Amino acid sequence: MFIFDAHLDLSMNAMEWNRDLRWSVAEIRESEEGMTDKPDRAKNTVSFDAMRKGDIGLCVATQIARYVKPKNTLPGWNSPQQAWAQTQGQLSWYKSMEDDGWLRQITNKRELNAHLENWQKNKKTTPIGYILSLEGADSIINLDYLEKSYERGLRAIGPAHYGPGTYAFGTDSIGGIGVKGKELLKGIEKLNLILDATHLCDQSFWETMKVYEGPIWASHNNCRKFVNHNRQFSDEQLLELIDRKAVIGTVLDAWMMVPNWQRGKSTPEKMGVTLEHMVQNIDHICQLAGNSLHVGIGTDLDGGFGKEQAPMDLDTIADLQNIPALLTKKGYDSDDISNIMNRNFINFLRHTWT
Repeated sequence: MFIFDAHLDLSMNAMEWNRDLRWSVAEIRESEEGMTDKPDRAKNTVSFDAMRKGDIGLCVATQIARYVKPKNTLPGWNSPQQAWAQTQGQLSWYKSMEDDGWLRQITNKRELNAHLENWQKNKKTTPIGYILSLEGADSIINLDYLEKSYERGLRAIGPAHYGPGTYAFGTDSIGGIGVKGKELLKGIEKLNLILDATHLCDQSFWETMKVYEGPIWASHNNCRKFVNHNRQFSDEQLLELIDRKAVIGTVLDAWMMVPNWQRGKSTPEKMGVTLEHMVQNIDHICQLAGNSLHVGIGTDLDGGFGKEQAPMDLDTIADLQNIPALLTKKGYDSDDISNIMNRNFINFLRHTWT
């Protein structure tokens, strides 16, 4: 079944982890044996080959670079200009993958429909489609840079990531959107960019809901009902997004799927983390909505973690093809499953784009 993955940090893996995603997952793992600089070395799950094997022909692919102010202990760049330059290096990688025939950027409805038709006809040779998103807006130096980003293909943006940001407060922080945040939201509306609500802390989330009137989704978010942490959305937040016709992509980072996960100590095997936990989150959002129209897949695979912090029944991203059977077991019919695996995000884009 065709799969739309609403969140993959492809360029981060290429530029910061130095992974050549044209290699197979096995080849990347072999090249990283013995490396200890990152906890997920030799445990990666994503490559172009694995995406194609899993029929993941369209994804939202990110740029990401945090600007950290003095005394902020999170990793990042010491100026917005440096963060901007990092995102542009990531964009250059995407463009080079286009030139080499591996990827194709999708920026409007015509390109979307053409790509889906081409993939259906010949998915063996059609480049994987990607929609460019910016995770955390710290690299947007001012609104002129937002327009530059749009001209270069940016179509979705999340104002915050982890910690305090220039335009909003993110995961594990507390604060509102302020004047700059409101200006950014107006700029997003003007350009008809998609606002990604993922990572907004509760205060910034609700302040955003009061002033923002444009298209919105949550590319990779799970439910606070199952893991009581500010990174997840409460039922109240999920219902607000549903009311705004948003789609929420469920994520595969194990600590967001089961409670009491201890980073560096817990393992998927010990905690019993499986793809059924993703289905649990999917089902909860469907029950809140009363239908299957507001949830999808946003795996975040290899988003700073690998097999050490992913479902134990997933070896590569191609194993997403096991989700439809789990949804069938849960009582979902073929239309519901198509909605969840691809159609909800595709219909969202068709409705949003001209």
